[in-house]
Amino acid sequence: MKKMFLPLLVPTLLGVSACTPSSDSTPQNQTAKKEMPAASNFDSVYNNISDADIREPLKVLSSDEFEGRLPTTEGEKKTIDYLVSEFTKAGLKPGNGDSFLQKVALMEITADPDMTMTIGDNSFVYKEQMVASSKREQSSVSLEDSELVFVGYGVNAPEYDWNDYEGLDVEGKTVVMLINDPGFENPKSGKFQGTTMTYYGRWSYKYEEASRQGAAGAIIIHETAPASYGWSVVANSWSGPQYGLVSADKGASRVAVEGWLTLDAAKKVFADAGLDFDTEKANAMKGPYSKAMDIKASVTVKNTFKKSESNNVIATLPGAEFPNEHIIYTAHWDHLGKDESKEGDQIYNGAHDNATGTAAILAMAKAYSNLTPAPKRSVSFLVVTAEEQGLLGSKFYASNPVIPIENTVANINMDAMNVLGKTKNVAVVGMGKSEMEDYLEKAAAKQGRSLTQEDRPEAGYYYRSDHFSFAKQGVPALYAEGGNEPADEETAKYRKRMNVIVTGCYHQVCDQYRDDWDLSGIVQDTQMLFDVGVGVANADAWPKWNETSEFQRKY
Repeated sequence: MKKMFLPLLVPTLLGVSACTPSSDSTPQNQTAKKEMPAASNFDSVYNNISDADIREPLKVLSSDEFEGRLPTTEGEKKTIDYLVSEFTKAGLKPGNGDSFLQKVALMEITADPDMTMTIGDNSFVYKEQMVASSKREQSSVSLEDSELVFVGYGVNAPEYDWNDYEGLDVEGKTVVMLINDPGFENPKSGKFQGTTMTYYGRWSYKYEEASRQGAAGAIIIHETAPASYGWSVVANSWSGPQYGLVSADKGASRVAVEGWLTLDAAKKVFADAGLDFDTEKANAMKGPYSKAMDIKASVTVKNTFKKSESNNVIATLPGAEFPNEHIIYTAHWDHLGKDESKEGDQIYNGAHDNATGTAAILAMAKAYSNLTPAPKRSVSFLVVTAEEQGLLGSKFYASNPVIPIENTVANINMDAMNVLGKTKNVAVVGMGKSEMEDYLEKAAAKQGRSLTQEDRPEAGYYYRSDHFSFAKQGVPALYAEGGNEPADEETAKYRKRMNVIVTGCYHQVCDQYRDDWDLSGIVQDTQMLFDVGVGVANADAWPKWNETSEFQRKY
């Protein structure tokens, strides 16, 4: 059965015009980007953003007391209480009526780790060679002798003339697919965006597309380079409680089982099917590709599940002239909680990811509250839940906005900020997408810095943090951070030493606050993004997406 999917995020590529307001006098339709005068004390406020403003909340939020900030736990309660207290101290107003909170209904599903996946004559061990889970609200979900079909990259992208599912009927079958997209390892082919990952390379898209195609199961083959993270990240992130937004169909529209296989395990499966993995992968890179594997998979996922509530936190500084128009800063407060089955340290403190961004947003809120006069437009600070579970907090907000999307001028995201000292450059994630980069370039130049593309565009970071939820709704969204060029020799030496310590700590228990962290890079970036926001808040016109961007305003 052939099923077509026309992605909502690429209307211009498909020849569909974005909706625009009817009046040319509205700010978003003006082409000039003249800025209104900044606050009379802007320079003083800018310069007063300090290490202390960031270090204290960073230390608090990443402490063992906050238990790794897992949504719906005691760690969440402590986190949101702290955030509300700090926003209140800064003099900001509740962003959701008379409340600082937006309730987010989550479905928590925990798979019993006592499971084995059998494919052909091979039995694979949970977390060691495979992980499997289900988004369905059922106590037991099984694949029983489900036929495997290799579907290349698992991509159905009409605008790239690519459909790995062309002519296939995968109803009731389990699809096996590669991570990333066809451009990554074949950049000279001109396919997709070369080594820069598109949304089609993300694991979340692959499971969603397999579900749309009617598959019973979907298995992604893990490889470190194209995934941009090692197997331990998969094992840690896809085990334990998994969250999704509450759905009307109780997850019935999702594939029954979503899983990953290590590369070594996948090669065994291909060999048992009489296929050579490297050959099949090479075929998948050339063009849309699929192949029946003539081998079957079985696994039973036993679930415990419960509905729960988490919270986004939102605070607002009302604008002086256009209070209904908002610039929204985002960061995610959540992390992975704790794993009581581990020996020794059990807490995933998430200091870098993302106590840094949350601490910086508090410093940002304090700075805005000290501006005299306030910016022309309102500035809101949205600290979201469940980013680690698939951007759920921001996804919920974007679908249920407190501030109407048509009144949302721009989004500036702050995630996993720079703990390696000041830099000469600014890495723009998803460079070239919108006019927000014009404001960023000006703010960076004030610091003697230049804009560069992110280090690893193949990792698809633009699609991996909360700004993406706004971009999909048509809101110009900026994500930029300290680059890779140290400001001076002393910083270079520190950077080299600290990199040895923190490398490999992403989603590990070693992501902890360190007293010897040089936070001057976070201060530098916070000042810069403060400057960007003030510029947008006082400008005559709203920023626009570039014409070549896959995103455009819908309102």
